[in-house]
Amino acid sequence: MGHEVLLTGYGVRTAFGTGPDALRAGVFDGSPTFAPITRFDPTPYRTDVAATSAGSASLHEALTEVADAAAAMADLRPGTEATVLVGTAGDFTALTHFWRTHPAPTGGVADAADPPGGTTSAGTPGHEGPGGSPGHPGPADSPGGTPLPGTPGGATPAATFPDGTVPPGLRRGTASANSPGETGSPGSPGGAQGPRLGGAGVGAAAGAVETVPAWQAGALADVLGARGPRLAFTNACVASATAVAYGCQLIASGRADIVICAGAYLVEEENLAKFGSGFALSRDGMVRPFSADRSGLLLGDGAAAVVLESAASARRRGARVLGALTGWGAASDAHHIARPHPEGIGLVTAARRALKRAGGPRVDYVNAHGTATKTNDPAETRGLHTLFGANAPHIPVSSTKSTTGHLLEAAGVVELVITLLALRDGVLPPTAGFTDPDPACDLDYVPNRPRKADIRRALSLNAAFGGANTALLLERA
Repeated sequence: MGHEVLLTGYGVRTAFGTGPDALRAGVFDGSPTFAPITRFDPTPYRTDVAATSAGSASLHEALTEVADAAAAMADLRPGTEATVLVGTAGDFTALTHFWRTHPAPTGGVADAADPPGGTTSAGTPGHEGPGGSPGHPGPADSPGGTPLPGTPGGATPAATFPDGTVPPGLRRGTASANSPGETGSPGSPGGAQGPRLGGAGVGAAAGAVETVPAWQAGALADVLGARGPRLAFTNACVASATAVAYGCQLIASGRADIVICAGAYLVEEENLAKFGSGFALSRDGMVRPFSADRSGLLLGDGAAAVVLESAASARRRGARVLGALTGWGAASDAHHIARPHPEGIGLVTAARRALKRAGGPRVDYVNAHGTATKTNDPAETRGLHTLFGANAPHIPVSSTKSTTGHLLEAAGVVELVITLLALRDGVLPPTAGFTDPDPACDLDYVPNRPRKADIRRALSLNAAFGGANTALLLERA
């Protein structure tokens, strides 16, 4: 069976705000937060609506905020031996700015309506971050997550060139302990004192280095002062869920005692263009999962972090246990680059692996992938019928993307936190915007209003391009 995996801390932010009360007031109330985009000019794109938060935090700052909150809730002390796993495709904003302001190879200037990335060769929206590709199953970092030569505490070397010099982006206000002549405390990328776990804070450097997923993982670990391996997962919309599953496996196999799993995505032009080019975005400014009149998804800001811990470590530290991850699974149906298998085969395979690991088929609630696209929702419904058989109509299912928007790499870990709150509060988040039933989507979708329910076991599902699927089974403490 392996070691038990417990959840002892979390931090979360969405367009509703930061912390669990913001989720309760928005997601659990069924109040969508979609509004016109003001972060950049959206007029070149097929929609001008998303779920964006106030302010102008960078991806790194969003990750730091939620990870620090998770560490504080778990009462982790400075210098803790902890593995840091991050689902991210990197921060594209500096890259987009570069192509806007620098001459293209032809001597012209990059078209403002065509940010780098465009579409895949098949004409469908890609979601390729630097160092990753759709459906890529593993981490973008050092093999096995072991410390790399010349990097403190096993930090990824992504923040420095091979000769030890600092990329230009970091010189604009941050520094690396590997970098001669730069300021900063040992083992940290900056000079200012950082959040709870010690180390040092990274400033709002907008250099191209922040597009590198491994840099995001290494910088977060350094800011937290976490001593241990750090890995970045780039497999699109299952990235942070894969990070959680991998963290669970590390603990269950006895290779780690504490793992901090995080993910973040902030709405930007790169992916607004890609999803728009694939005609995946909603036409009416609303996300209506499982409804007959659904027309697509909308993007949203999101970031979350969870602290996973072995039972032995939690007992030794006297940590408060919030829940237990008793099952996890991943699978790829390899059906199509952007569409799920119509019978939900990958979802079923991943969920069966999670249920087998947990020791039984009982599930009281499903937080669905639920993107409100024409192909995902019926495929997911068929998969749940296959998974649960005659019991499927009796299990409540909801899609919280109807309120938060699609959070891409952050979706898995944010929705895990939402599922945890459902277990602890005894309230199911609704599928907002639900209108006319679709005959192909015939389950209990908790339409429009929250529902009180005494649930003990919940399943959180996610899917991504390339046929990737994940399933996380969470039990109430």
